[in-house]
Amino acid sequence: MTHQTVRYTKEEHVGELVLQRPEAQNAINQSMAEDVARIMAEIYGDEDVRALIISGAGEDFCVGTDMEALSSANGRAQIIQCLTISPFFHRFDRPVVAAINGSALGQGLELALACDLRVCGENSRFGLPQVSRGEIPWDGGTQRLSRLVGRGRALQMILTGEIIDAREARRIGLINWMVPDDEVKSKAVEVAREMAAKAPIALRFVKEAVSKGMDMTMEQGLRLEADLYFLLHTTGDRQEGIEAFRSKRSPRFKGA
Repeated sequence: MTHQTVRYTKEEHVGELVLQRPEAQNAINQSMAEDVARIMAEIYGDEDVRALIISGAGEDFCVGTDMEALSSANGRAQIIQCLTISPFFHRFDRPVVAAINGSALGQGLELALACDLRVCGENSRFGLPQVSRGEIPWDGGTQRLSRLVGRGRALQMILTGEIIDAREARRIGLINWMVPDDEVKSKAVEVAREMAAKAPIALRFVKEAVSKGMDMTMEQGLRLEADLYFLLHTTGDRQEGIEAFRSKRSPRFKGA
């Protein structure tokens, strides 16, 4: 499935959405945002997709928002309405892996932050440099970065517009895996397929428990975790997991 600025494929329960503006380092414009919205609407309804990979065509993942799109927007409200894409991935109820080649800057990093797991190349770069042009991150960067790496490190990156390399990103917990540049895609596929082989409902419940639990008290989060655990007792996949373990065979999960 190919739109003007985004390409989507699916294989073995794993979908891959590729940002397809390499001539602009995959900078996000209105056409790309609209294409992402259309494709994600279809993916949401496809129960066969158990994990999703986001990557960028060419040498970079995404260098941020297209400056022409920013300059042509009539105020912040229109920017948010027309160009926001991170919520599509943050709200997706299945695991999302960002395969980061090259640079993830500005809104590109905000997109990566909306994913659940991140793989990058050894020469990747990361930053939220919007303050350098008199702006602030607006597609979730101030909120998601601080939750991921801590308040102090997030403020350092955002207030100074600092660009960090892959090793520093790995050290502070921004990245889960750092691999040679030519192995980013294969590592992301490996991770996604490993998750896709697990029980689909359990994967969704894990994501729900962690994501919603971040905004709850510890007591509320523990209650949510217990509720989801007991709900799993009603699924066929849980019984299949037990039987497979006892029979010493690989489970055949159906998502039911």
